[in-house]
Amino acid sequence: MSVVESCPLGAETTLAELARDPHPRLALLRAREPVSWVPELGGWLVTRRDLALSVMRDAETFTVDDPRFSTAQVVGPSMLSLDGDRHARHREPFSAPFRPRAVREGFAAFIERETDALISAFEPAGAAELRRSFAGPLAVAVVSEALGLAGTTVDTVLAWHDAIVRSVSDITAGLEAGAAGVTAYEQLRSAVEATVADRSTSSLLAAAAGQLTVPEVASNAAVLMFGGIETTEAMITNALLHLLRHPDQLALVRADSGLLDGAIEESLRLEPGAAVVDRYATGDTVLGSATIRRGDLVTVSLTGANRDPAVFADPDRFDVRRENARLQLAFAHGPHYCLAAHLARLETRIALQHLLQRLPGLRLDPEHTAAPCGLVFRKPTALHVRWGRAA
Repeated sequence: MSVVESCPLGAETTLAELARDPHPRLALLRAREPVSWVPELGGWLVTRRDLALSVMRDAETFTVDDPRFSTAQVVGPSMLSLDGDRHARHREPFSAPFRPRAVREGFAAFIERETDALISAFEPAGAAELRRSFAGPLAVAVVSEALGLAGTTVDTVLAWHDAIVRSVSDITAGLEAGAAGVTAYEQLRSAVEATVADRSTSSLLAAAAGQLTVPEVASNAAVLMFGGIETTEAMITNALLHLLRHPDQLALVRADSGLLDGAIEESLRLEPGAAVVDRYATGDTVLGSATIRRGDLVTVSLTGANRDPAVFADPDRFDVRRENARLQLAFAHGPHYCLAAHLARLETRIALQHLLQRLPGLRLDPEHTAAPCGLVFRKPTALHVRWGRAA
């Protein structure tokens, strides 16, 4: 029996389905083919949480260090696309500012100021599209502050981010990446070189240049930039969408602000901003009931793992009081656990607190629909809201 014949559900799975509304298909795969060969992906799709953890914890058997790794094709080798000692060498120079205490002390006041400034700009209007007028600009401002990029604006960094993410998504979908991603990365690399060369200011990038070459600093800056922007923009947008879609849960959060962290974790569980992570088998191995061959692509569905009913009761329900929501895998796991997870959580918490406090009656705009979409990165294309007295 061929691998395709052994995975009939995987053979029927389309990229369009996974990008549009993957949850019914992922539930079916998780129950019957938790490690399934998906021809349209050109590899295996892992949807069960315990098996997902096995893959992400074992970098010797399932590596990111492969020429096909989509991000590396756009920005070159980085902490995201290396394993072992090389991974540690690239990651360590960037670690200190993203530890929990350093995040609180270094970024909380800045995030508060940026959040209030952004809200003040649209508060009088009574309506706004919050992904592009709020979540995206806030994420860009914080990443720019963290990296200390010289001579850039929010609009410029956001344009680079969009182009790089689009190229990575195209490669994952088996398409040829357009030239925009390459151009954006070249411009980012020039900004990194200028930042490192500026001896009059201190920055994370300049500090990292003491341990890495400038091209290596640029590659990792790109990873931190698009990862930080993508993760946080999606976290804020998805969490707000979940709360506004569930007025009963929003009422709980308004009555007890201590539940806001639970709402954020639950939103991450239901709709992680990064839906999948890719690995490559370094040798023949068995995962679940699947025999995986050396060189095979193994894609872990974080979205599928996060709704595993063996771990999360009633897994499709949004419950801000769910006791084990922190078991979600939205930030991946193992050596490639998201470096800036603490910063992303802090940004999202402050953003939601200020939106709910300053925009009374905040609600979805009934004239617009909003739903997360995307094969690799999932969030609504737009999130239109209103506030103030309802008509």
